[in-house]
Amino acid sequence: MSELLDFDKYQVEARKTAIYPDLGNNLWYPALGLAGEAGEVAEKVKKVYRDHNGLLGIISLDSISKELGDVLWYVASLASELGVNLSTIAELNLNKLQDRAERDKVHGSGDNR
Repeated sequence: MSELLDFDKYQVEARKTAIYPDLGNNLWYPALGLAGEAGEVAEKVKKVYRDHNGLLGIISLDSISKELGDVLWYVASLASELGVNLSTIAELNLNKLQDRAERDKVHGSGDNR
């Protein structure tokens, strides 16, 4: 694909490949899949530090990018199960981050800072 793909189009296309129990009424499957794939991303990054002194090579970049794609698929699937567009989630997140930045609350922890 040479043109940019927007979040909502990705979500619609990803949904066409979803095959899991109780599709359309199942939060646990995509939530657990998301956790697993995020763990795989972390494992790949860990191995870059362990095996390559933190130097990201083309193979590592490709491998991590593929795992991030799996993370994105599960995020899109979970959003679909919730009935929320990815573009809405992205916009809400950017608004939250901008608000925190304006209040100098980007650092720290907690949802309501």
